[in-house]
Amino acid sequence: MRKLHLDIETSPNTAHVWGLFKQTVSINQLMESSYVLCWAAKWDGERKVHFSRNNDKEMLTKLWDLLDEADVVVHYNGRRFDIPTVNKEFALAGLMPPAPYKQIDLLQVVRHKFKFPSNKLDYVAQAFNLGKKHPHEGHSLWVKCMNEDKAAWKRMETYNKQDVQLLEKLYARILPWIDRHPNTGVYINPTKPVCTNCGSTHIVKKGTAVTNTQMYQRYRCNKCGTALRSRFTETPKEIRKNILTQEVL
Repeated sequence: MRKLHLDIETSPNTAHVWGLFKQTVSINQLMESSYVLCWAAKWDGERKVHFSRNNDKEMLTKLWDLLDEADVVVHYNGRRFDIPTVNKEFALAGLMPPAPYKQIDLLQVVRHKFKFPSNKLDYVAQAFNLGKKHPHEGHSLWVKCMNEDKAAWKRMETYNKQDVQLLEKLYARILPWIDRHPNTGVYINPTKPVCTNCGSTHIVKKGTAVTNTQMYQRYRCNKCGTALRSRFTETPKEIRKNILTQEVL
């Protein structure tokens, strides 16, 4: 399974406004719409962090090639922001959609599984002692990069790459908490049971899992900790017909 960790940085929308509070900006006030300023990506388990900038077709094609190769893309708020933004840029540049890939949005996992005071990547990463985002001067860094400040671009590259490295660490840390993770076993043609999330064969039996009508063997992955169960029922065939389910009106 080819898992790509991805983070993009975008420019702000530029507009003419008459005030600073509760402004409604019409289309004719919009001077320049947001675009992908740069992106960083890393294949899971590999050392190299890819980075590209310049907001041109070459930058987008490099990202397109990585996404076209990926089986799974891991991101943080990517379902609502990164991926739709990238798709818009691909379409505007005349690129076709890359090959379909599955998505793991770690922000959705964090929101669903945990109750942190903040769900920001920086806060969650530090809570798990994984490191923190690279410090920078704030909004002015984006403005400097838009104005082609070379020193600012070095800081932006470091910042963007650090986000991807944090993303990979957080993914590994909360891996057993990710429900409906793409099944790794499908990609490796296993000869014995393997963990759906990490692909390990260090699987031990751990009681039974009971649904409303069936009973299944339960397992636990000794490597990543994911809770698993068999796809095949333990309930004997001759007993299944006697197990009824309630009809809901």
